[in-house]
Amino acid sequence: TEIDWKAYMEEVEGFANGTLDYTQLKGDTGPLVYPAGFVYIFLGLYYATGRGTDVRLAQYLFAGLYLLNLLLVFRIYCQTNKVPPYVFFFMCCASYRIHSIFVLRLFNDPVAMAILFLAINLFLEERWSWGCLLFSLAVSVKMNILLFAPGLLFLLLQRFGLLGCIPKLCICALLQVVLGLPFLLVNPVGYLTRSFDLGRQFQFKWTVNWRFLPEEVFLNRAFHVMLLLAHLAGLGLFAVHRWHRSQESILTLLKDPAERKHPSPPLTIVFVLFSSNFLGVCCSRSLHYQFYVWYFHTLPYLLWCTPTTKLAHMPKVLLLGVIELCWNTYPSTVCSSLSLHICHGLVLLQLWYGTASLPAPHTP
Repeated sequence: TEIDWKAYMEEVEGFANGTLDYTQLKGDTGPLVYPAGFVYIFLGLYYATGRGTDVRLAQYLFAGLYLLNLLLVFRIYCQTNKVPPYVFFFMCCASYRIHSIFVLRLFNDPVAMAILFLAINLFLEERWSWGCLLFSLAVSVKMNILLFAPGLLFLLLQRFGLLGCIPKLCICALLQVVLGLPFLLVNPVGYLTRSFDLGRQFQFKWTVNWRFLPEEVFLNRAFHVMLLLAHLAGLGLFAVHRWHRSQESILTLLKDPAERKHPSPPLTIVFVLFSSNFLGVCCSRSLHYQFYVWYFHTLPYLLWCTPTTKLAHMPKVLLLGVIELCWNTYPSTVCSSLSLHICHGLVLLQLWYGTASLPAPHTP
């Protein structure tokens, strides 16, 4: 359970010793491939745990992070008022894999997601500038947060128009520059290529979602391009037909909200962000076991945000169980990876057909 933690500590140790060339920061598992926010946060953990030697203390800290993450998620769900209370039992107690990711393996994914959920809480309180700042901080810990970015861009355009959302985007960009500045001054190309490497190749042996494919297909660039096109198509369809609720063209989002003839109905912030991320997960080139935390806490909302009859509750709970089973199958098999895609497909179908006339969010 210490493999990734040890590698993280080795990566930030170089920074602690004065190394500012990003290409020289590396650990046993390879070079550092996360943005600068990761370095600062795990550098704090490095010193707090006796240069990374006190793993038990690190696990206690991550247990606290786990509880904080649950608190932030519950606060989001309380404001949406859509998920039945008994479902939270499964979120808290029924996932061995999530507990392992947080408290045993000490991955950086939970850190990024906790900051992201804090940002969403700020969005729900209409504190968009602070929310964008926290969103950018989450991106600086791990790039998977960018899967929420299309939904956030849509929300900013819907709320502020093109000119109004530019300052918010500048907040996101400025924080990235400030955090990366020590490394950008020394080796800007090295920092950008290492920390924001969108073309990184994944190993077939770790994939959870594409085990049923031949390895040569999994590694083929044409397959990656196909997934990217599917992702962009899905985002486009959801933006035009499910996120956009006004009678006007979606291009009216570029106008100032006060100048629009038909204002959009109240928009469910959580639905747009969670569905944006889920589309990215479905089209991911590879999902590793720690990536489960990218969307685990959003699944109850995605399943229950659509109108649900009493008889439909059990199939949704069953769907959660099958997804959990797929993520707990190690190593992944043809059956587990196919089952995961089928479950993802069912969630997408119910999101598409169940939100054809999405009602205004209920104020609890």
